[in-house]
Amino acid sequence: MPRIAFQGEVGAYGHQACLEARPDFDPLPCPTFEDALEAVRSGAADLGMIAIENSTYGRVADVHQLLPESGLHIVDEAFLRVRISVLGVKGARIEDLRRVRGMAILLGQARGFVRAHGLQTLAWSDNAAGAREVARLGDPSEGSLAPEIAARVYGLDILASGVEDHEGNTTRFLIMSREADQSRRGDLGMMTSFVFRVRNIPAALYKALGGFATNGVNMTKLESYMVEGRFSATQFYAEVEGHPEDAPVARALEELHYFSDRLHLMGVFPAARLRHEG
Repeated sequence: MPRIAFQGEVGAYGHQACLEARPDFDPLPCPTFEDALEAVRSGAADLGMIAIENSTYGRVADVHQLLPESGLHIVDEAFLRVRISVLGVKGARIEDLRRVRGMAILLGQARGFVRAHGLQTLAWSDNAAGAREVARLGDPSEGSLAPEIAARVYGLDILASGVEDHEGNTTRFLIMSREADQSRRGDLGMMTSFVFRVRNIPAALYKALGGFATNGVNMTKLESYMVEGRFSATQFYAEVEGHPEDAPVARALEELHYFSDRLHLMGVFPAARLRHEG
């Protein structure tokens, strides 16, 4: 059976995303995003399921810096509806809880619940690992925020469900592969992802992006981040609708290349249905 690597332990949201998006793959848990990417690079896994952003919390820290240097290619995207459960030891009640643990990105998605119950929070390396720690402690005052699957894996009770701040709370994952695949044409259109660094000239970013406007190409994402620890070195991660072989996208990328000192195509993949469902 082919394998798909994800960040986290068994019972993590990445694990759930693998089960939903690639049910014919064997999920491979990895401690960090770097480890998950390395598993794909080394051949230990065929694909990688990498969380990139959450609709409530925003982008996942560090991932934008890891992807361009990974040597891998984006071949698909997957959206996971993130329903947050409060887990505790067998027989515990919500009233018993004094503290909950989870990844910082997940704690940030349930601030309302945490405040309403006056709970302390403890940032954890992984949500499933936090659930495992609660099971190990056996203390009814200790809880974790995690998916329901973690309760089954670690023998915990679900003390509350759906505690996320926003009903549509969703995490987007990118599926990474060693090989690029530009041969497909999705039923709902294609997405092209790339990173670039503009030349150090006046209005370079404005000029670099002008080709997308004049060619009628919709840019759905543009994010900046510093590289090499320098405030003056800014790199951009972008996604546009369309395929690089589409004439408007090809012209826009050509213009972008002229005003950039680095342009790297990250992937071409079918647009997920959720994009069209809002």
